[in-house]
Amino acid sequence: MHSLLVLYYSHHGNTRQLARQLARGIEQIDGCEAILRTVADIDIQGTLTESPGTGDPFVTLEDLKNCCGLAMGSPVRFGNMAAPLKHFIDSTSAQWLAGTLIGKPASVFTSSSSMHGGQETTLQSMMLPLLHHGMLIVGLPYSEPLLHTTRCGGTPYGASHLNQGQHKLLENDEAALAQALGRRLAETAKKLHCDS
Repeated sequence: MHSLLVLYYSHHGNTRQLARQLARGIEQIDGCEAILRTVADIDIQGTLTESPGTGDPFVTLEDLKNCCGLAMGSPVRFGNMAAPLKHFIDSTSAQWLAGTLIGKPASVFTSSSSMHGGQETTLQSMMLPLLHHGMLIVGLPYSEPLLHTTRCGGTPYGASHLNQGQHKLLENDEAALAQALGRRLAETAKKLHCDS
């Protein structure tokens, strides 16, 4: 069984919804399973606290070692990934030195409350540490028809959700594109013959 890690931070639940859709996509591929993990929140003093009730366990460094692919998601924070996720990524120097993630495929996903709030820069900011880890970035190609017609979330850089006003649920296009990204990530991991 190929285990793919879906790692996310979600304060209001929007990024968590995308994580669940990516996991569904991963598990549509025979021989693949999604492992959902989150990170601890950080208070204003920089102290780690409990994450807002996601129901998913906190990620461990062992999860990185054991996965054969990674999907990483964060809400948009001033055009960048949220501090709790960045805090975890910054703690992975030993894994970088060991080459734990080299050659494994990775995808990114995000959510924001405004159309031009920095989704693409957030997706790109999450790619940077993954590239430093030697991971292979997997995006959404324009062969996905919904990428041409969506009026909400979805980019070639990764899955996304636009949470406007009271509409907090994912649009059908957003869910479908997130699942497509999960499938593509899982298919890539299988083609690379990763051992989990």
